[in-house]
Formats: sequence, C-alpha cells, structure tokens
Amino acid sequence: MTGIVRVLVVDDSPTMRGLITAALRRDPEIDVVGSAADPLEARALIKELNPDVITLDVEMPNMNGLEFLEKIMRLRPMPVVMVSTLTQAGAEITLEALEMGAVDAVGKPGAGVTAAEAFAELTLKVKTAARSRVRARGPVETVRAHHDYRVSPDHILAIGASTGGVEALLTIISAFPANCPATVVTQHMPATFTASFAARLNKASAATVTEAVDGAPLMPGHVYIAPGGLTHLEVLGTTPRCRLSDGDTVSGHRPSVDVLFRSVARLKKPMTGVILTGMGRDGAQGLLEMRNAGAHTLGQDEASSVVYGMPRVAHEIGAVERQLPLSRMPSAILDLCAVPPRDVHSAA
Repeated sequence: MTGIVRVLVVDDSPTMRGLITAALRRDPEIDVVGSAADPLEARALIKELNPDVITLDVEMPNMNGLEFLEKIMRLRPMPVVMVSTLTQAGAEITLEALEMGAVDAVGKPGAGVTAAEAFAELTLKVKTAARSRVRARGPVETVRAHHDYRVSPDHILAIGASTGGVEALLTIISAFPANCPATVVTQHMPATFTASFAARLNKASAATVTEAVDGAPLMPGHVYIAPGGLTHLEVLGTTPRCRLSDGDTVSGHRPSVDVLFRSVARLKKPMTGVILTGMGRDGAQGLLEMRNAGAHTLGQDEASSVVYGMPRVAHEIGAVERQLPLSRMPSAILDLCAVPPRDVHSAA
C-alpha cells in the first residue's frame, strides 16, 4: 500500500481515544479519519469511512473487542491493531485476538508507563498493518499420522517469527506430535505475553510447550518459547541447553531471531530452521548461517505471510532452501526432522 494510511480509533475511553489519536497524528503518513466509543458506532463508521486500519480496544460496552473482531474477520476482513493493558488478563485476551486474525498489538499507558512509551511503536505497527495481508483462515494440510514416526534425539528445530507469528505458530505447533523434534522459538512479543503464549500453545499441542528457562536441556517432544523483552534465547553446549543472555538489541530486537539461529548454526547437530511472517530482516542472516552449516531451511511464502518482510529478505539472500505456504509447513517440518528424512516437495 502507498499513500496516507486512514485509521479508525475504537475505544470506550475518551481520554484513551485522544491519546491514541494524538500519537498517530504525529506521523504525517497517518490520517485519523474517525473515532468510535463502541463497536456499534464503529460498525457504522467502517461503512461510511472505509478506513485502512482499525485500532481496537479489548474491553468495551455493548459488544467486547473480541466479539467485534470475530465479526470483522468473518464479514469484512481488514487490518486491526489491538490496544490492551499489559497485564496477565490483558495478555490472554490479546493473544486470543492475534490468533483470530488481528495483525498486531500495543499496550496501553499504565502504572509507570507514559503514553509516549506505550505508543512508541504504534505508528510503525499501524503502517505495517496497512500493508499486511488479512484473510479468513484457510484449511491446513493434514499432518499424516505415522505410528513409526521418529526424530533424531539430536535434531534441533529453530523457528523465528514476528508480525502475524502468533497465528502462524499456533498453526504449526498445534499439529506437532508428542515426539516432535526439540524446538526453540523466538517470536517478537512483549515480556508479559510469552508465558501466556506458551501456555496457550501447550493446550493446543500434543508436544510440551513452555517458556524457555536458562539452563533447560533441549529434549524431543518439547518446544521452548523465548521470553519476551529482556533477554536473547540461545542454544549452547555439546548437550544443548537453553541460554538466556543479556545484551543489546540485535537486528532491532530482543529477543532476536538472528541470535537464536546463529547459536543453533554453531552446534554442528542435525538441524532445521524456519522463518515465518514478520516485518524487517531479523533472522535472515542467522538462517543463512544455519543453511551454510548444513541445515534444512524453510521460509513462509508471500501469499500466506501477514507481513512478507523477514522471509522475503531471507529468500533474497539465499538463506531459504524452500518457500512454502503456512498450510504446508507442519507436514514439511516434521518430514525434514524425521529419521530418515522424508521428501519435501517445493511449492509451485
């Protein structure tokens, strides 16, 4: 998308509507075309104003944000950025919204958090959302059940994702069997969200999914999610273990997908790397290092990516062995990690 991004702000608080509007209007490429205090008013304004993006509060009168989001995604799919409190309850609701198709989320100002701090990334996320691909969720290729499926105990699967990654990771990890490869995941996400995200994935998958803990040994059947915000997740040692390391942001992020992929590349183990939807270039160089070290590498294709940024850069620099639609990712990943590996046909 090019030109000015037209935004509708939906929040029941006049103060919050004013703060969001003020933050967005600081960017000359964004035009706040209207605001609504509840979903019923918002529905009328969507028809009248045809905005490019909606910012949506979670808790509102008449119809809560999730109910309204479900109607939007079913009847008129369009980019939505959720605005929620960075609490445990807020995290749960926001994650459900991201699974339903919201493109991204930002936190609200609160105790010790100013509006400037809370909305520092709002304009970028709104402009990214305007360029995103929003669609009704399609069917996922059935993962073939093999009673004799085996994975090498040494095989490590590393996955990186950003914008759109919550839904993509749910699609993939919910299809994993109990004996899936040892899997490490970096998903760009606020610190208060990752424990809830791991718990939601754990309920949806036969595998055991947890937030990564420093020193935890990697084991088949387990998926380790990088904690958000404060540390990088690496995999170190001849007997691989999770390492949570301090440090500056890398490729603009902490945790960084590049940091994770580079650590796995140094292990000299059987490995597979996967880069999913997301803006920017985090993970592209690390995935190239994995491929050069002998890993199989997959990238999400443009058509199924919410934001074709990270996988695009990875593909352009030669880091991606095969590009696949999200619907084919679970089967392809499990086939590559099997003993012996099964053939994975490239997407047309």
